[in-house]
Amino acid sequence: MFCTRAAVTRLFCGLALAALAASAGVKAAAEEPSAFPSAYDLQVSDVAAKVGEPAVMRATLRVRDGYRILKHYNNRVIELTSFDDGVAFEQRMVPATLEEDSLVFEVPLHATKPGKHPINGVFRVGFIQGTDNMYMVSLRLIANVTGTE
Repeated sequence: MFCTRAAVTRLFCGLALAALAASAGVKAAAEEPSAFPSAYDLQVSDVAAKVGEPAVMRATLRVRDGYRILKHYNNRVIELTSFDDGVAFEQRMVPATLEEDSLVFEVPLHATKPGKHPINGVFRVGFIQGTDNMYMVSLRLIANVTGTE
């Protein structure tokens, strides 16, 4: 069987791309945020605030049995956004404070318009499982801020 140089090149390029795609798929699955959904119990409440007045949304991540908080990790909430620009955030990133077996996030914000406004963000937190297995994961923050007049 006779193969041209172009055919061989296409074959090797195709194999290389397939191997790259396969390895990327494995990596993405290993880093899936839902891989450890039970390490933290999330408690967040919706906020009602007068338009233009400062308010604070409090979110608590309580570590569950069998896990420990990775205290020296930069535990934080990031990428805070409002679906309809009805909420303004004082900071783009809010660090956690440690209270016993919980990470507490106090997010300063204010409603910019009256009504119910969906907000979201991403918690980047770490935990330890067992004696030496450390993980850093992303968890979704989803809540509502209601602006009143």
